[in-house]
Amino acid sequence: MVCLAKVPTVVFFGKFSQSLNNEVFPELQQWFFDQLRLGALTIDFDSTVITRYGDQQGSSKGYNPNKRGRNSHHPLMAFVSQTRMVANAWLRPGNTAASSSCREFMEETFKHALAGQKVGLVRADSGFYNEEIMSYLDEELLNYIMAVRMYPNVKSEVWGLKDWVKLAKGIELNEMVFSHENGKPRRYIIVKKQVDIRPHAGGKELFEDQPGYRYSCYVTNMDLPLDQIWNMYNTRADCENRIKELKQDFGLENFCLQDFWATEASFRFIMVAYNLMSLFRHFALNHHRKATLSTLRSYCFALGAWTANHANKKVLKISLPSKRRPWMEGIFLNISSTSPPFDYSNE
Repeated sequence: MVCLAKVPTVVFFGKFSQSLNNEVFPELQQWFFDQLRLGALTIDFDSTVITRYGDQQGSSKGYNPNKRGRNSHHPLMAFVSQTRMVANAWLRPGNTAASSSCREFMEETFKHALAGQKVGLVRADSGFYNEEIMSYLDEELLNYIMAVRMYPNVKSEVWGLKDWVKLAKGIELNEMVFSHENGKPRRYIIVKKQVDIRPHAGGKELFEDQPGYRYSCYVTNMDLPLDQIWNMYNTRADCENRIKELKQDFGLENFCLQDFWATEASFRFIMVAYNLMSLFRHFALNHHRKATLSTLRSYCFALGAWTANHANKKVLKISLPSKRRPWMEGIFLNISSTSPPFDYSNE
């Protein structure tokens, strides 16, 4: 698919250093996204935990909800919502604080990996919630919706709220103006969910005096209605599916070398492979755009095939049932009739 003469080895990845990673991958991502015709982008920032079984560089004990006490890495990731692709990714040590290096990561994403692209909305989980990040997004004139950590000062403000607006059965909304860490006043949207009516609702139970309610809170610099802000943030949940697919189908958790920067290089090459596969799904498969790699492996890639000479040309012969041949021919036709720039502007 990418015309590699041979598969990269450990020696290849061992050539990568921090400076080389910072030079190669932002430029590679910028070149890739320059091949796409895009409208205003929605960028989702998130972090995840990758468990490690050894003492590789950077693997250390930190927040690890699935394997408590195990060493891990704690990477940062940025996704383009419209294209279901990865805009940028950094590997971090496992004991890194949730908000560590977040501003620098955002700067590289916007100014290098997505240089020349218009960003219409930034969404981020609560790990990015701090005054430095919000001030940076305000300075860059970027619209954002960010989940809020329920610090005691936030909880005390939520406790005093009155006049909740009922959105649906078991869901109420409210808003307040609040200053975090002596920063400027910002708009906060609060969602209260009644557990007995919506037992699977997200959020946290905050007050002993009000059992049976879960609360979620978001900060934004947008003036849209309460329900629209909440709905816009909720669609961000798709990036969790992207992380799950990267781990299960693309081996995100399996490539780990002793050297930290070699591991990060393999980690970021996986993102490149994921983007190529997303491009293939979108333009070659059409209605199968959401098919996972494990599904595509069975239907598209793991097929019996051989080459033969015909009319002085090398021909690829694929073993397929007659019913599936038109479908496969359609894929090759889509590929041959598609060339950069790839148009996502109507997505």
